Amino acid sequence: MSARQMLITLWQFMRPYKTVLAGAAIALVFTALVTLSIGQGVRQLVDQGLSGSSSAALTNAVVILLGLAGLMALGTYARHYLISWLGERVVADLRKAVFSHLVTLHPSYFETNRSGEIMSRLTTDTTLLQHIIGTSFFMALRSALMFIGALILLLITNLKLSLMVLVGVPAVLLPIVLYGRRVRKLSKASQDSIADVGSYAGEIIQNIKTVQSYTRERYEAQAFAAEAEKAFEVAKRRIRQRSLLIAVVILLMFGAVSALLWVGGNDMIAGHMTSGDLAAFVFYAFLMGSAVATISEVYGELQRATGATERLMELLAVQSDIPAPCEPESDPLPASAQQSVSRHTPAQVDFELVDFRYPSRPDQPALQQLNLHVAAGKSLALVGPSGAGKSTVLDLLQRFYDPGAGRILLDGVDIRELDTGVLRKQIAVVPQQPALFTADVLYNIRYGRPDAIEAEVFAAAKAAHAHDFIEQLPEGYGTHLGEQGARLSGGQKQRIAIARAILKDPKILLLDEATSALDAESEHHVQQALQALMSNRTTIVIAHRLATILHSDSIAVLESGRLLAQGRHHELVASSPLYRRLAELQFQEPESRSAR
Repeated sequence: MSARQMLITLWQFMRPYKTVLAGAAIALVFTALVTLSIGQGVRQLVDQGLSGSSSAALTNAVVILLGLAGLMALGTYARHYLISWLGERVVADLRKAVFSHLVTLHPSYFETNRSGEIMSRLTTDTTLLQHIIGTSFFMALRSALMFIGALILLLITNLKLSLMVLVGVPAVLLPIVLYGRRVRKLSKASQDSIADVGSYAGEIIQNIKTVQSYTRERYEAQAFAAEAEKAFEVAKRRIRQRSLLIAVVILLMFGAVSALLWVGGNDMIAGHMTSGDLAAFVFYAFLMGSAVATISEVYGELQRATGATERLMELLAVQSDIPAPCEPESDPLPASAQQSVSRHTPAQVDFELVDFRYPSRPDQPALQQLNLHVAAGKSLALVGPSGAGKSTVLDLLQRFYDPGAGRILLDGVDIRELDTGVLRKQIAVVPQQPALFTADVLYNIRYGRPDAIEAEVFAAAKAAHAHDFIEQLPEGYGTHLGEQGARLSGGQKQRIAIARAILKDPKILLLDEATSALDAESEHHVQQALQALMSNRTTIVIAHRLATILHSDSIAVLESGRLLAQGRHHELVASSPLYRRLAELQFQEPESRSAR
C-alpha cells in the first residue's frame, strides 16, 4: 500500500467530518500566510528600523511583527485544536469499525490468528494513525504550503539566488525518495514485531498460574526478552534508516543556506541588494529548508502509517464464512421458519448426514455422516471419548460453522435459512469452562438477557443456587469478578453461567458438562435446577459422567465423529460395546476398589 492509497483509504473515515476538515484547512492556510508575511516584517525591521535612524520606524516595524505573531498564535490554536480533534475522532471511528467487524468474524479466523496480534492492530496501529492524522499529515501539508509560498517570495526577492535554490531542491528531495522505500518496509516489519511481543506477553499473563505452577518464570522471562530484542533489532534498522534520511536532508539544507549567505552577502557588499532583502531572503530560504526537513521526517512517519493502515484494512477486509446477524428491524424470516423461532414452543432438532472438518484441521474429519434426532421438548445426551465430535455438534447447532455436507434442521427448517442472531437467541449454552467478563456479577448474569430487571436476575441466581455465595461477596451483585472471573472458584463460575442461561429462558439448552466443577452438594441442587430448566425445552447434554444423564430421553454414543448407537441407558448397555465399557469403568470401578 502506497501513501496515496493509505490516504484514499482513510478518507472514508474523514469524509463525515468535512466541515471540521475545511476549518482546519482554512486555519492551516491562514497560519502559513501569516508566517510568510513575517519575512516582509523582517525586511522592514532591518531596512527601516535597525538600519535607519528613526525610532518611530523601529517601533512601527516591531508592532507589525507583534501583530503578525498574535495572528499566527490565533491561527495555530484553531489549526491545532481542529486537527487534533479530527485525528482523535477518525481513530475512534476506525477502532469502532474494526472491533464491530471483529466480533462478527467466523471463529475459524481466531483459530489461525493470535488474539495478541489482533489487539496490537486495534490499539498500537490506531494510536500511530491518530498521530499521523492529528499531527504529521497536516504538518506535511503546512510544510508544502510554506515551501511553495517561500519559493514564490524568493523569486520576487532575488531571481539569481532563487535559481540556486531551485537547483539545490532536487538534491535534497532525492534521498527522501530513495530511503523512503526502505523505511516503509522496515516500518511494516517493526509493527509486526511489536505485535508479536504483545501477543506473547498476553498469552503468558493469561496463563500465569500455569507458568508459576511449572516454575517456568525464568524461562518465560528469557523468552520474552528474546522477543523484545528481536523487535528492538527491527526497530533499530528502521531508526537507522530514518535518522540517516533526516541527517542527510539537514546537511544538504544548511549547506545550501550557507552558499546562499555567501553569494547574497557578496551581492549586499557590492550594493546589488539591501540588508533587509538579504535578511528576508535568508528567512524564506530557512523556511524552505525547514519545510523540506519536516517533509522528510513526516515522510518516514507516513511510511509507518502506511504499514499500520494496511494491517487494519486487512482486518476489515476479512470476510466471515457465516453471515453476521441482521439488525432486528431488518430481520425478515422465511415463512416456514416463523414457528421455529417462537419462544413458547420447544423445537425439534435434526442432523441429517452431516459431514464437517474444522478449517484449521482440514485433513481430519470431525463429523462423518452424522444423523441425530432430538424431539421437541426432549433431551439428548452425547457420550463418547475425547475427539468423538460432541462439542462439534454444539458448535454446528449454534452455526459457528456450517457443515461441509448434509444439513441441520430446526423444526424442519435448515438453520442456514435463519438469521444467525435469531437462531442463537433461541439457544442458551452452559459450557464446561464458563466465560466471565471483567465486570460485576449483575452484568455477567444479565449478559443472557440485558433487559432483565434485577428481580429476574436474583430469581435466576437463586434457581442456579448462586444467590447465597453472591450475597457473601464484598459488594454482592455489584462485586467485580476480575479478568475471566479470577476472583471466583470454579464451582462459583459455573453457577454464574447457569444463572445466565436460566435468565435467557431459551427454547434449546446446550449443556457441556455443566456440573463438572461443582462439589457434591452443589451438584445435587444445580441438577434439580437444571431439571426444572430442561422442562419443556429441547436439551442436548455433553456428558463424561454417565451418572448425570441416566434419565435423559435419549443417549447418543459417538466415536471419531460417527454415531455408533442411540437409545436409553439400559438399551445401550446391552447393544453398544463402547457404551458398556464406559458404564463398567464408571459404575463398577468403585466396587472393584472396595473389594480389594
